[in-house]
Amino acid sequence: PISVSPKNRWFKIPDDEKGYKLDLFCVPKHYEEDLDQVIIPHGLIMDRTERLARDIVRDMGGHHIVALCVLKGGYTFFADLLDYIKALNQNSDKSVPLTVDFIRLKSYCNDQSTNIVKVIGGDELSTLTGKNVLIVEDIVETGRTMETLLSLLSECNPKMVKVVSLLVKRTPRSSGYRPDYIGFEVPDSFLVGYALDYNEYFRDLSHICILNENAKEKYKV
Repeated sequence: PISVSPKNRWFKIPDDEKGYKLDLFCVPKHYEEDLDQVIIPHGLIMDRTERLARDIVRDMGGHHIVALCVLKGGYTFFADLLDYIKALNQNSDKSVPLTVDFIRLKSYCNDQSTNIVKVIGGDELSTLTGKNVLIVEDIVETGRTMETLLSLLSECNPKMVKVVSLLVKRTPRSSGYRPDYIGFEVPDSFLVGYALDYNEYFRDLSHICILNENAKEKYKV
């Protein structure tokens, strides 16, 4: 089922979604015992990303955009999204001039948010003064991490800031923040794959999957 926002659409994956059995997909052998199920197959991620690219070009076409990748989890989504935007630039009447920049945020230890957001590379945000910025994030959970970044960015006086996140988690811990563009709204489960990690593991998994309880203990630091 799909929910509709005033401007853009997103997929809403319900809380009782059973997902897909692992043996229906290609999953690395070393992770087979660590996952409950596939919740978003890689092909669906790519199709949704292509549509997000179209929406961004529709809304921001004609502006010079600095695409700001939030590392580490956002790098795969960032690369795929920009590939689709580049394809649209080459094959449509409206195009988006793009440059790229990177920032790293850290707010997790094991599977728990620390409520302390560490910004790495924040001293370079001053280069975004007067620019049109598209922040590309993998997942918004409580929203506090993104609110911290947006607060830091506002001090640098960018001309415009839009946020695209592949995932937004439904959680009672949410601050209520919503990005401008959303790929999927997902249940309050710990998700890994497609560069989403658990203590740096599972970034090499193509699908987005639900991590099981045994794996949380297995990879705990």
